[in-house]
Amino acid sequence: MDGFGRIATDLRVSLTDRCNLRCTYCMPAAGLDWMPGSQMLSDAELGRLIRIAVEDLGVTDVRFTGGEPTLRKGLEELIASVAALSPRPRISMTTNAVGLARRADALRAAGLDRVNVSLDTVRRERYAELTRRDRLPDVLDGLAAARAAGLTPVKVNAVLLRGVNDDEAADLLRFCVEHGYALRFIEQMPLDPQHGWDRSEMVTAAEILELLGAEFALTPSPSARGAAPAERWLVDGGPADVGVIASVTRPFCGDCDRTRLTADGALRSCLFSTTETDLRGPLRAGAADAEIADRWRAAMWGKLAGHGINNTGFAQPDRPMSAIGG
Repeated sequence: MDGFGRIATDLRVSLTDRCNLRCTYCMPAAGLDWMPGSQMLSDAELGRLIRIAVEDLGVTDVRFTGGEPTLRKGLEELIASVAALSPRPRISMTTNAVGLARRADALRAAGLDRVNVSLDTVRRERYAELTRRDRLPDVLDGLAAARAAGLTPVKVNAVLLRGVNDDEAADLLRFCVEHGYALRFIEQMPLDPQHGWDRSEMVTAAEILELLGAEFALTPSPSARGAAPAERWLVDGGPADVGVIASVTRPFCGDCDRTRLTADGALRSCLFSTTETDLRGPLRAGAADAEIADRWRAAMWGKLAGHGINNTGFAQPDRPMSAIGG
């Protein structure tokens, strides 16, 4: 629990800061200075921290992120170890799906429940321009394989960029409705390594809904939102829906139930935190589970009321998105 009464039951675990794409709004063409292997948590260390979170701190949902989590060796074994915990948490993964087609069945067998796939365009040339890699066919195969393996609901996360792919909002929704995927648009956030984010260039939630409303009838979803980050609308009466995650223009900090663990063992109470709590150091120094749990509780108790993006003097975190985990 934090000082505002929010309960953090959703843990996002970054497995690596590395990625096999180079999305223009996420990292430079040459990539970044990757985290040295010695700084990254081992599988055993990751497993122990997740066990403490689930058994001692009440975490019910674990989502593996990156970078690109499928680049982590031993992913299936790690998922299986988490699925064996009691009580068993729900296990999901955010991926670019480039290598998902050949692993979807194995990931499902290991205990993965569902996936979120990052996809900003369904046009091959544009995908190659945005990601600097011509891999759209692999992503589409990965999506289909995830659905066939039962990693459902398969969710698609899309970021619209002004003058780049904002003409594709309706196309993305049509594609997802036709294939049975749940689409979530995400406002572009100030998490790029270049610190070049410009609010005026961001496509807002209101603009996204206006673009979709030109071709679809959208009505508010009757389902309770709870702590979910997406506001949802039924598409043409349902059952398909579309969500918008408006972290900038419609913050949902008051209902946040998330905490984040980076690949090098730093605990972050907020995606936009400028401070972190080191868990790797005490872990490697021989700290007992109770000490780790107390350190975790203290970090969460100090969580701020909100991310402060809309406040004067907001400071973007030093870590880029790829080094934090989504």
